[in-house]
Amino acid sequence: MTAHQAITRPVFPAETLDAMERLYPLQAGLLRHRLPDHPLLSLAALADLGEQLPPAQVEYNPGDLPVGIRPEDVPSNGLSIGETIRTIDTNRSWAVLKNIESEPAYRQLLLDLLGELEPVVAPRTGAMLTPQGFVFISSPGSITPYHFDPEHNILLQLQGTKVMNVWPAGDERFAHRLEHERYHTGGHRNLPWQENFEGGQQRVPLAPGDAVLMPVMAPHFVANGDAPSISLSITWRSEWSYRESEAHAANAALRRMGFNPAMPPRWPNHARAKTLGWRVARKLRLVS
Repeated sequence: MTAHQAITRPVFPAETLDAMERLYPLQAGLLRHRLPDHPLLSLAALADLGEQLPPAQVEYNPGDLPVGIRPEDVPSNGLSIGETIRTIDTNRSWAVLKNIESEPAYRQLLLDLLGELEPVVAPRTGAMLTPQGFVFISSPGSITPYHFDPEHNILLQLQGTKVMNVWPAGDERFAHRLEHERYHTGGHRNLPWQENFEGGQQRVPLAPGDAVLMPVMAPHFVANGDAPSISLSITWRSEWSYRESEAHAANAALRRMGFNPAMPPRWPNHARAKTLGWRVARKLRLVS
């Protein structure tokens, strides 16, 4: 494994921290970064990493998929993960390496980057919990289907271009409460797509040196440009994000009992009673 290369100057300039002050944690928005070419993030290093990671930390498939494809309908691309990454410029595929922090050199890189953001993040959502890193490698024209994620996330564009299409988090027009409940009780991240969603999104074009701040559970899909793309996603959780997850899981339990609970408020401090009740119920094994 390639050793960690020390970063000698801040990756996130002052303008990015200023933008974070305005946006975090509820709004998506364009940021800037200056992560240099890094040996850990070359195609060769990423192909080696993919071959070393356990299968649960690797996902890859053809990249020319419909925006709203169901998880069970996603086909195989017929290649190994190493082959997929090494030939990404021609094989029309999409790949993600998950939880790269399981490798010490990648974990140090992740922690270095998150450490630069902590002065902005901590006063708003508290400690940066469960740091995780993901690398996305995409062929020209690839689509990442419509989905949402439970983490606070900044995606750094390293090679190629793409457009992040982001819809407002917590807006049931684009992700109904039942989809949140399904996801937070073990369902897949992909969401049902409707053509009338088009036009309701914020479009964030990304080129090398750009990054995008993604709010927790903001529905989105990604359209790659006309060149192979590499993106690094640095993520963390907060007590706030965990409360939101627990509020949706508690709603799912209530729904199974015949109730029709409302969508939890976007700022989960207001859902404290429900989430604390959910934690107690889990400890007492009253819910699964």
